[in-house]
Amino acid sequence: MSFADKINGLMADPPPEFGFEVSEGGLAWSSPRGKGFTAFEPGTLRVSPSEENVLRAESMARVVREVAGDPGGRKRRTAAVILPDYAGRTTVLDFDSFPAKAEEQATLVKFRLRKSVPFDIDSASVSFQAQPRAGSKKIDVVASSMSLETLARYEAPFRAAGLHVGFITTSLLAALDSVPTAGCRVVVKLSGTVLALAVTDAGALRLLRTIELPEASPDAIAEHLIPTLTYMEDEWGKKPLSVYAIGFDPQWLLPELTAEPLQGPLGAAQAHNAGLLGWLASGGRL
Repeated sequence: MSFADKINGLMADPPPEFGFEVSEGGLAWSSPRGKGFTAFEPGTLRVSPSEENVLRAESMARVVREVAGDPGGRKRRTAAVILPDYAGRTTVLDFDSFPAKAEEQATLVKFRLRKSVPFDIDSASVSFQAQPRAGSKKIDVVASSMSLETLARYEAPFRAAGLHVGFITTSLLAALDSVPTAGCRVVVKLSGTVLALAVTDAGALRLLRTIELPEASPDAIAEHLIPTLTYMEDEWGKKPLSVYAIGFDPQWLLPELTAEPLQGPLGAAQAHNAGLLGWLASGGRL
């Protein structure tokens, strides 16, 4: 089961016919007629967790219609939609204990998220998955949240094109399905000036952060990556087996980190398609 599937619990069998990844630059897609990337007109999207994202709705809708094609009288065509990391929040919460009842779990997760997300958690979509921590009685809970209004604006062009959106996640969360499950791994993804950083250990997500940088530069990345690596070694006694770079030259990072591109089923992951490649790796239609 994929990282995104564990958290969202929405994946159907068989998988959706269409897979889409939305970024400020355009739409990466996988469909019955092939795969590709179609650019948006400039200014179509501005990714934010707290402000309007879809600035030119008709422009985005036109691209989705072109890619999806004519439904040909079919009433139901299914799609997976992967959204930008910075449109929502995904975090790993630690608990000494976690309730057994789903309603109590949801209340506790929302309470922990309330002061840490830049939107009203009571008007947000919240998905979560508990994962017991190896060698500890603590329980890690991976929680993803996004404003319902933001989510609806992203979904609208796909529904207007006659697509049933049965699975929604965010880019780095989906991209983790291209990451080997053995050992400790670090994934660093740069999309514009948004840095998304994840740490996995034995297939479990231990940390995920999304930060808006002042500029896209090696120093700006290092300012967040190096303290993360130090924390891993000091608190967990862990060093990464691999550091994967998405959306920038791995040589930007320190030589001793031996960073490398993250490879998906169709090649090296890029900032605009890393989540789509991860979705395909986890069982999406190739």
